Amino acid sequence: MRERDLVGRAGRFVVEGEVTLRLLLGPRSRFRPESLLLAPERFAGLAEAARNAPAPVYLAGKPVMSAVTGFPIHRGVLAIGLRGEEPAPEAIVPPAPAPALVLALSGLTNHDNVGAAFRNAAAFGADAVLLDAGSCDPLYRKAIRVSAGAALVTPFARLAEGTDWLDLAERLGLEALALSPGAGELLGEAPLPGRVLLILGTEGPGLSRGLLARARALRIPMAGDFDSLNVATAAGIALHAVARAQRRLGTEPPAAPSAPVG
Repeated sequence: MRERDLVGRAGRFVVEGEVTLRLLLGPRSRFRPESLLLAPERFAGLAEAARNAPAPVYLAGKPVMSAVTGFPIHRGVLAIGLRGEEPAPEAIVPPAPAPALVLALSGLTNHDNVGAAFRNAAAFGADAVLLDAGSCDPLYRKAIRVSAGAALVTPFARLAEGTDWLDLAERLGLEALALSPGAGELLGEAPLPGRVLLILGTEGPGLSRGLLARARALRIPMAGDFDSLNVATAAGIALHAVARAQRRLGTEPPAAPSAPVG
Protein backbone atom coordinates (compact mmCIF):
# COMPACT_ATOMS: atom_id res chain seq x y z
CA MET A 1 0.00 0.00 0.00
CA ARG A 2 1.43 3.35 -1.03
CA GLU A 3 1.73 5.98 1.66
CA ARG A 4 -0.58 8.41 -0.13
CA ASP A 5 -3.30 5.73 -0.09
CA LEU A 6 -2.64 4.97 3.57
CA VAL A 7 -2.87 8.65 4.50
CA GLY A 8 -5.61 9.72 2.13
CA ARG A 9 -8.00 6.78 2.26
CA ALA A 10 -7.32 4.66 5.31
CA GLY A 11 -7.06 7.37 7.96
CA ARG A 12 -3.57 6.29 8.97
CA PHE A 13 -0.03 7.67 8.78
CA VAL A 14 3.55 6.40 9.11
CA VAL A 15 5.95 7.45 11.87
CA GLU A 16 9.64 6.72 11.35
CA GLY A 17 12.47 7.04 13.88
CA GLU A 18 12.90 6.97 17.65
CA VAL A 19 12.34 10.67 18.35
CA THR A 20 9.02 10.79 16.52
CA LEU A 21 7.91 7.43 17.93
CA ARG A 22 8.48 8.64 21.50
CA LEU A 23 6.41 11.74 20.75
CA LEU A 24 3.64 9.60 19.26
CA LEU A 25 3.60 7.50 22.43
CA GLY A 26 4.03 10.46 24.79
CA PRO A 27 1.43 12.42 26.75
CA ARG A 28 1.48 15.40 24.35
CA SER A 29 0.58 13.37 21.27
CA ARG A 30 -2.66 14.27 19.52
CA PHE A 31 -2.84 10.80 17.95
CA ARG A 32 -2.72 7.18 19.02
CA PRO A 33 -0.69 4.35 17.52
CA GLU A 34 -2.24 1.34 15.83
CA SER A 35 0.91 -0.80 15.68
CA LEU A 36 4.69 -0.65 16.07
CA LEU A 37 7.31 -2.39 13.91
CA LEU A 38 10.83 -2.49 15.34
CA ALA A 39 14.16 -4.09 14.46
CA PRO A 40 15.16 -6.47 17.29
CA GLU A 41 18.27 -4.44 18.10
CA ARG A 42 16.15 -1.34 18.68
CA PHE A 43 13.69 -2.98 21.05
CA ALA A 44 15.87 -2.79 24.19
CA GLY A 45 16.13 1.01 24.03
CA LEU A 46 12.40 1.37 23.41
CA ALA A 47 11.16 -1.48 25.59
CA GLU A 48 9.56 0.67 28.30
CA ALA A 49 7.84 2.99 25.83
CA ALA A 50 6.73 0.04 23.70
CA ARG A 51 5.32 -1.90 26.65
CA ASN A 52 3.21 1.09 27.62
CA ALA A 53 1.96 1.59 24.06
CA PRO A 54 -1.75 0.83 23.56
CA ALA A 55 -0.91 -1.14 20.43
CA PRO A 56 0.77 -4.40 19.38
CA VAL A 57 4.54 -4.38 18.84
CA TYR A 58 6.10 -6.47 16.08
CA LEU A 59 9.81 -7.28 15.71
CA ALA A 60 11.46 -7.97 12.36
CA GLY A 61 14.90 -7.63 10.81
CA LYS A 62 15.53 -4.64 8.58
CA PRO A 63 15.37 -6.65 5.31
CA VAL A 64 11.90 -7.86 6.31
CA MET A 65 10.88 -4.35 7.39
CA SER A 66 12.01 -2.95 4.02
CA ALA A 67 10.09 -5.66 2.18
CA VAL A 68 6.94 -4.95 4.22
CA THR A 69 7.08 -1.18 3.77
CA GLY A 70 8.42 -0.91 0.23
CA PHE A 71 11.26 1.48 1.08
CA PRO A 72 14.71 0.96 2.70
CA ILE A 73 14.56 1.02 6.48
CA HIS A 74 17.66 2.46 8.17
CA ARG A 75 16.46 3.44 11.64
CA GLY A 76 14.65 0.20 12.43
CA VAL A 77 11.73 2.06 14.04
CA LEU A 78 8.29 2.40 12.47
CA ALA A 79 4.74 2.87 13.67
CA ILE A 80 1.30 3.31 12.17
CA GLY A 81 -0.76 6.11 13.71
CA LEU A 82 -4.48 6.79 13.48
CA ARG A 83 -5.60 10.25 12.38
CA GLY A 84 -9.01 10.35 14.03
CA GLU A 85 -11.36 13.24 13.39
CA GLU A 86 -9.72 16.49 12.28
CA PRO A 87 -10.72 19.49 14.40
CA ALA A 88 -12.23 22.73 13.17
CA PRO A 89 -10.09 25.89 13.50
CA GLU A 90 -12.42 27.22 16.20
CA ALA A 91 -11.60 24.18 18.35
CA ILE A 92 -7.83 24.75 18.46
CA VAL A 93 -7.43 28.55 18.46
CA PRO A 94 -7.60 30.15 21.93
CA PRO A 95 -10.76 32.26 22.17
CA ALA A 96 -10.54 36.03 22.55
CA PRO A 97 -9.40 37.89 24.52
CA ALA A 98 -6.62 35.42 25.36
CA PRO A 99 -3.30 35.87 23.49
CA ALA A 100 -3.03 33.76 20.35
CA LEU A 101 -0.34 32.94 17.82
CA VAL A 102 -1.54 30.93 14.83
CA LEU A 103 0.59 30.04 11.80
CA ALA A 104 -1.27 29.92 8.48
CA LEU A 105 0.22 28.02 5.53
CA SER A 106 -1.20 28.90 2.12
CA GLY A 107 -0.38 26.73 -0.88
CA LEU A 108 2.71 25.01 0.58
CA THR A 109 3.20 21.82 -1.44
CA ASN A 110 6.71 20.88 -0.29
CA HIS A 111 6.80 18.42 2.61
CA ASP A 112 10.18 19.71 3.81
CA ASN A 113 8.84 23.25 4.11
CA VAL A 114 5.66 22.16 5.88
CA GLY A 115 7.61 19.97 8.30
CA ALA A 116 10.12 22.73 9.04
CA ALA A 117 7.30 25.25 9.54
CA PHE A 118 5.70 22.94 12.11
CA ARG A 119 9.05 22.58 13.89
CA ASN A 120 9.34 26.38 14.08
CA ALA A 121 5.75 26.68 15.29
CA ALA A 122 6.45 24.26 18.14
CA ALA A 123 9.78 25.90 19.01
CA PHE A 124 8.24 29.36 19.36
CA GLY A 125 5.09 28.33 21.16
CA ALA A 126 2.47 28.78 18.44
CA ASP A 127 -0.99 27.70 19.55
CA ALA A 128 -1.96 26.12 16.25
CA VAL A 129 -1.19 25.74 12.55
CA LEU A 130 -3.86 26.17 9.88
CA LEU A 131 -3.40 24.85 6.34
CA ASP A 132 -5.43 25.70 3.27
CA ALA A 133 -6.78 23.02 0.95
CA GLY A 134 -3.76 23.40 -1.38
CA SER A 135 -1.07 22.69 1.22
CA CYS A 136 0.38 19.21 1.63
CA ASP A 137 -0.39 16.92 4.52
CA PRO A 138 1.74 17.43 7.65
CA LEU A 139 1.22 13.75 8.53
CA TYR A 140 3.17 12.43 5.56
CA ARG A 141 6.17 10.46 6.80
CA LYS A 142 8.72 12.97 5.48
CA ALA A 143 6.87 15.98 6.87
CA ILE A 144 6.68 14.35 10.31
CA ARG A 145 10.39 13.51 10.21
CA VAL A 146 11.44 17.02 9.13
CA SER A 147 9.20 18.51 11.82
CA ALA A 148 11.10 16.45 14.45
CA GLY A 149 7.70 15.14 15.50
CA ALA A 150 6.16 18.60 15.98
CA ALA A 151 3.34 17.66 13.60
CA LEU A 152 2.28 15.02 16.16
CA VAL A 153 1.94 17.45 19.08
CA THR A 154 1.08 20.83 17.51
CA PRO A 155 -2.66 21.34 16.98
CA PHE A 156 -3.52 21.84 13.30
CA ALA A 157 -6.58 22.03 11.11
CA ARG A 158 -7.17 22.09 7.38
CA LEU A 159 -9.49 24.65 5.83
CA ALA A 160 -12.21 23.85 3.35
CA GLU A 161 -11.63 24.71 -0.29
CA GLY A 162 -12.19 28.40 -0.93
CA THR A 163 -11.95 29.56 2.70
CA ASP A 164 -10.93 33.21 2.89
CA TRP A 165 -8.05 33.81 5.32
CA LEU A 166 -9.20 37.31 6.25
CA ASP A 167 -12.78 36.25 6.93
CA LEU A 168 -11.44 33.43 9.09
CA ALA A 169 -9.17 35.82 11.00
CA GLU A 170 -12.10 38.13 11.72
CA ARG A 171 -14.25 35.23 12.86
CA LEU A 172 -11.55 34.05 15.26
CA GLY A 173 -10.72 37.54 16.54
CA LEU A 174 -7.19 37.48 15.07
CA GLU A 175 -5.24 40.19 13.26
CA ALA A 176 -3.91 38.88 9.96
CA LEU A 177 -0.20 39.52 9.34
CA ALA A 178 0.86 38.56 5.81
CA LEU A 179 4.55 38.08 5.02
CA SER A 180 5.77 39.35 1.65
CA PRO A 181 9.15 40.63 0.40
CA GLY A 182 7.27 43.46 -1.32
CA ALA A 183 5.51 44.76 1.80
CA GLY A 184 6.15 48.32 2.90
CA GLU A 185 6.25 47.71 6.65
CA LEU A 186 9.28 46.01 8.17
CA LEU A 187 8.78 43.29 10.74
CA GLY A 188 9.62 44.86 14.10
CA GLU A 189 8.99 48.49 13.07
CA ALA A 190 5.69 48.73 14.91
CA PRO A 191 4.16 46.85 17.85
CA LEU A 192 2.72 43.44 17.09
CA PRO A 193 -0.78 42.46 18.22
CA GLY A 194 -1.68 40.04 20.98
CA ARG A 195 -3.80 37.82 18.70
CA VAL A 196 -2.06 36.98 15.42
CA LEU A 197 -2.79 34.96 12.31
CA LEU A 198 0.62 34.83 10.58
CA ILE A 199 0.07 33.99 6.90
CA LEU A 200 2.81 32.64 4.63
CA GLY A 201 2.51 31.67 0.98
CA THR A 202 4.45 29.29 -1.19
CA GLU A 203 7.88 30.27 -2.49
CA GLY A 204 7.74 31.98 -5.87
CA PRO A 205 4.14 33.16 -6.29
CA GLY A 206 3.71 34.01 -2.61
CA LEU A 207 0.43 35.39 -1.36
CA SER A 208 -2.16 36.94 -3.67
CA ARG A 209 -2.28 40.70 -4.21
CA GLY A 210 -5.84 40.76 -2.98
CA LEU A 211 -4.90 39.17 0.33
CA LEU A 212 -1.87 41.44 0.78
CA ALA A 213 -4.03 44.49 0.14
CA ARG A 214 -6.50 43.48 2.85
CA ALA A 215 -4.08 42.21 5.51
CA ARG A 216 -1.31 43.99 7.38
CA ALA A 217 1.62 43.09 5.13
CA LEU A 218 5.12 42.80 6.62
CA ARG A 219 8.54 42.04 5.22
CA ILE A 220 11.68 40.76 6.89
CA PRO A 221 14.60 43.17 6.45
CA MET A 222 17.59 41.64 4.65
CA ALA A 223 21.07 42.74 3.70
CA GLY A 224 21.83 44.30 0.32
CA ASP A 225 19.54 43.62 -2.59
CA PHE A 226 18.66 40.06 -1.54
CA ASP A 227 14.95 39.69 -0.85
CA SER A 228 14.35 35.94 -0.82
CA LEU A 229 14.10 33.52 2.11
CA ASN A 230 13.03 29.91 2.32
CA VAL A 231 9.42 29.98 3.53
CA ALA A 232 10.20 27.88 6.61
CA THR A 233 13.07 30.24 7.51
CA ALA A 234 10.78 33.23 7.11
CA ALA A 235 8.20 31.49 9.31
CA GLY A 236 10.81 30.94 12.02
CA ILE A 237 11.94 34.58 12.03
CA ALA A 238 8.39 35.93 12.10
CA LEU A 239 7.19 33.45 14.72
CA HIS A 240 10.13 34.38 16.93
CA ALA A 241 9.32 38.10 16.58
CA VAL A 242 5.65 37.61 17.49
CA ALA A 243 6.46 35.17 20.28
CA ARG A 244 8.85 37.69 21.85
CA ALA A 245 6.28 40.46 21.53
CA GLN A 246 3.73 38.22 23.25
CA ARG A 247 6.33 37.17 25.86
CA ARG A 248 5.97 33.48 25.03
CA LEU A 249 9.68 32.73 25.35
CA GLY A 250 11.65 32.09 28.49
CA THR A 251 9.97 32.54 31.87
CA GLU A 252 8.15 35.81 31.19
CA PRO A 253 4.36 35.69 31.63
CA PRO A 254 2.14 36.12 28.54
CA ALA A 255 1.51 39.71 27.47
CA ALA A 256 -1.88 41.29 28.03
CA PRO A 257 -4.04 40.89 24.91
CA SER A 258 -4.75 43.80 22.61
CA ALA A 259 -8.27 44.93 21.80
CA PRO A 260 -10.30 42.33 19.86
CA VAL A 261 -10.19 42.64 16.08
CA GLY A 262 -13.35 43.60 14.22
